[in-house]
Amino acid sequence: MTHGSLVISLDFELLWGVFDKVSWEKQEAYFLNTRQVIPEILKCFDNHNISCTWATVGMLFNENWDEWNENSPLLQPGYKEPRLSAYKFGKKIQFSKTEKLCFAPDLIKLIKETPKQEVATHTYSHYYCLEPGQTEEHFKADIQMAVNLASKFGSKLTSLVFPRNQYNSSYLEICKGMGIQNIRSNPCNWYWKDIQKDTLLQKIFRTSDAYLGPMDKSYNLKKESTNGLLEQRASRFFRPVSGVSVLNKLRLKRVLKEMEESAKKGEIYHLWWHPHNFGSDPVRSMEELNIIARTFNKLNQQYGFQSKNMDELAQS
Repeated sequence: MTHGSLVISLDFELLWGVFDKVSWEKQEAYFLNTRQVIPEILKCFDNHNISCTWATVGMLFNENWDEWNENSPLLQPGYKEPRLSAYKFGKKIQFSKTEKLCFAPDLIKLIKETPKQEVATHTYSHYYCLEPGQTEEHFKADIQMAVNLASKFGSKLTSLVFPRNQYNSSYLEICKGMGIQNIRSNPCNWYWKDIQKDTLLQKIFRTSDAYLGPMDKSYNLKKESTNGLLEQRASRFFRPVSGVSVLNKLRLKRVLKEMEESAKKGEIYHLWWHPHNFGSDPVRSMEELNIIARTFNKLNQQYGFQSKNMDELAQS
């Protein structure tokens, strides 16, 4: 009998994931909440024997702005839209109070010390792989810096998640050359295609899919590789807690039901989100995560449902 697997991957970014969309001054408490909730997430995973891949923006490995300035690749993406550059942004906000929002070596060490947690990469600079103005050479320099800093922490990067889900097949050979073996790819639904352009209709369907529609998110992992890499398709983005209790119940019920269907079918269910999605309401977010964890334990007992991070799934 083939047992299904729950795969969880988290896009660990802090401010680097949204600096072009929000004002850091207005989001300071939000990211401080995120820092506080990450140890709780790790404790939950440890208590329930749950594996997780933490796709970490490489800039988070730095201790402070001085170190960030030292670890600046000579080749940097020249985006047509300058506001997308983490390097240009970082040079503008080098204050002591922003360091907690941009650097997290203490949290990365905690992740590394927690059983069954994989430190993976989300590129060094939250690199946008489909934006005009960047090249393969820029991307290679970016990934090389991420690999270098991770190695100083004793971590070998074998899994990668493309920022903003800008999957670029042209860059897979570079990833392979850097030791990456696993890539998280996007769901196969039409509203997850051409993420860079992203129409209003796509956004509407992605949002509504969290609450309604067919529960067809689990799949059988195909071991055929692409450019020597194993693609692991995402199933479901676990949307943040909202202020509407009915929607929260629908959203959580949908995830739990999809987990159950995956366990029964012996298929893969890949759930992902950002740790900062818990920043707006840490208490209720953790309540939901603990329900998911307890449900996993029940499905593990009933159907042999497994928990695997991306590297573990590749090895199975």
